[in-house]
Amino acid sequence: MELRIGILHSPRELAFETNQTAAEVEQALADAVASDNGIARFTDDRDRVFLVNAEKIAFVEIGEEAQRRVGFVA
Repeated sequence: MELRIGILHSPRELAFETNQTAAEVEQALADAVASDNGIARFTDDRDRVFLVNAEKIAFVEIGEEAQRRVGFVA
């Protein structure tokens, strides 16, 4: 599924594909907000790790897993 994270005071957003479920993403955010260090940990589909300060998150968009398109789009 596609995950987009907006960061406060940053014109760009973090966008990547992840194998985590929507429930796992929500739990990671809840744990980060409740913990002392406030760091949310996400893993993409290539096993890269993204660490985000939970206090600086503006929004999180959890998208549905998109079907792969075949061919060219005009």
